[in-house]
Amino acid sequence: MALAMTVSAQTKTPKQNLSEVEITSEPSHHLAFQNAYVRAFQVEVGPHASTLMHVHRHDYIFVTLGPSEVSNEVKGKAPVTLKLQDGETNFTSAEFAHVAKNLADTSFRNVTIELLKHPAATAKWDEDRSLHILHGGTEQILFVKDGVRVSEIELQTAGVLPKHHHSGPQLVVAVSDLTFRNDEVGKAASNLEMKSGDVRWEAAGITHTVTNVGKGTAKLVILEFQ
Repeated sequence: MALAMTVSAQTKTPKQNLSEVEITSEPSHHLAFQNAYVRAFQVEVGPHASTLMHVHRHDYIFVTLGPSEVSNEVKGKAPVTLKLQDGETNFTSAEFAHVAKNLADTSFRNVTIELLKHPAATAKWDEDRSLHILHGGTEQILFVKDGVRVSEIELQTAGVLPKHHHSGPQLVVAVSDLTFRNDEVGKAASNLEMKSGDVRWEAAGITHTVTNVGKGTAKLVILEFQ
């Protein structure tokens, strides 16, 4: 009997340890950037494939890359099917564990951004929801969560985001491939190229004008911090 109990314990322990993994150990999540504010993962789940059961310990924002259909299977809850559009951006509160099962015939891709530092959660923004019509594009403020303001920008070829100032740092997420001309005050103009799913951290204090010099419509999501 003692031997049987020992064998049983030995077979159960690994299953318990492997029931959940940290997000950093989940094979579909690839760390792309990290600092004191955020931890950004490029996520790709193949057609009809699934992630491992993994834990989200921080509130996070995810930006969908391409349309997809996913079964979100949160531990202890019934599965929920999500039909996601290209560029769709959502906020999710921690803490929970789940499996993301791709129901589509194409890969499910997103950028998942954990919010590590949000001391300004009660800070006030001049705008927390709006739509601005630009020369050849739009700038839409989607929401403010944990003190972070999230906006979506679309610029057609030759479209311009007029001169503006960033009082705080920001994270840029490329939804589409894009090529911008960056005219920063006090510096020579330069081109910026990003591929869909790339992320880029911008320091505070920049004043610049951005022009789409690529061949197609450019789409990006920006997370602003105070």
